[in-house]
Amino acid sequence: MTGSRTTVHLLRHGEVHNPGGILYGRLPGFHLSENGRNQAEIVAKSLADADVTAVLASPLERAQETAAPLAALHDVEVRTDAGLIEADNRFEGKTVSVGGGSLRSPRHWPLLRDPFTPSWGEPYLQIAHRMLAVVHRARELAEGHEAVCVSHQLPIWTLRRFVTGQRLWHDPRRRQCGLASLTSLVFTGTELTQLRYTEPAGGSDPRQTGA
Repeated sequence: MTGSRTTVHLLRHGEVHNPGGILYGRLPGFHLSENGRNQAEIVAKSLADADVTAVLASPLERAQETAAPLAALHDVEVRTDAGLIEADNRFEGKTVSVGGGSLRSPRHWPLLRDPFTPSWGEPYLQIAHRMLAVVHRARELAEGHEAVCVSHQLPIWTLRRFVTGQRLWHDPRRRQCGLASLTSLVFTGTELTQLRYTEPAGGSDPRQTGA
């Protein structure tokens, strides 16, 4: 096996101010809460000694705000990449919880007919492919060093399942992708050789609405 060693960290954004508890998805205007800003600072400090030469982020405010302190610490600009955006979801703007919220309304049940693709939003395979494309763009940008890609829970978790050969449909209550967590992909050349997961800012509940 030959080639330089490059690490691409997938960073989930911090906690968002969402007093209405809605599934905000790609809606504009949702920013980090005070706790979320603290989480962004914590994860930036946890990577202070990392050899970060590229920072990419979803265009959504919460991702840009999470990326900012890390980019400032390493004196690099944040590159906005639409491939890191949150998954499209037809329940966007509604309250959603397991067995509650909009899911209790019969008029929404047709959207739940296919949990495997899924029928209510962007196909899992499409998410995996666009995320993997960004990871390889980041790997090329930071070849021999480290890159950070700031994204969202479902895209990161879907990519993790894809690269580890697991089925893409899953129970969202079992996602291992806490707020401000790092899912780190280590490459030797172009080959993925290691995957690590850490929670520098502490754990969070994957069932938290709108996180």
